[in-house]
Amino acid sequence: MLKYSCLIVEDEPLSAEILTDYIRQVPFLELRSVCADAIYAMEMLQKEKIDLLFLDIQMPELTGIQFMKIIRNRCKVILTTAYTQYALEGYEHDVVDYLLKPITLDRFMIAVQKVKISPAPPPDHLFIKTEYRIQRVDLAAILYIEALRDYVAIHTETGKILSLESMKHMEELLPADDFIRNRTRRFFVAREVH
Repeated sequence: MLKYSCLIVEDEPLSAEILTDYIRQVPFLELRSVCADAIYAMEMLQKEKIDLLFLDIQMPELTGIQFMKIIRNRCKVILTTAYTQYALEGYEHDVVDYLLKPITLDRFMIAVQKVKISPAPPPDHLFIKTEYRIQRVDLAAILYIEALRDYVAIHTETGKILSLESMKHMEELLPADDFIRNRTRRFFVAREVH
């Protein structure tokens, strides 16, 4: 059975606990983590392949809507909120569903069934940790990636980005259809010039 990896982004412990319980009751969902804020969620999205995000709208630092604008369709999103006024804006970002708190199990099941209808679109970007920040890198802008001891250098159309990543991890992040690792295994090159 195809399982959808899930991430809960929720700053209210009780709401996170309810969603965790609901996810565990659905055989085709697999919870990877619970994040109390969007910054930590971004790091998780970088480390793990996430198919479905349960995203609260009212959070500290970044709202759920701002977070969706940053990740731009990296995975499917079900919004969870106590406020109805964000529904229209949520659907403008192509969310799967909009769950109003308190969320009931039957309403939750209706929302997650919609996920099975269409698969998550492949990501068109990566989030790379550089120095003290997380930087978005569009896959189309990557010319090649080079191994430098404990770092990788991502060469793009506009310059070079250094990140404390392994080539093995980069191989997991990059779509195999778009990038190929060369014989020396020290480089990834785009299959075609963008």
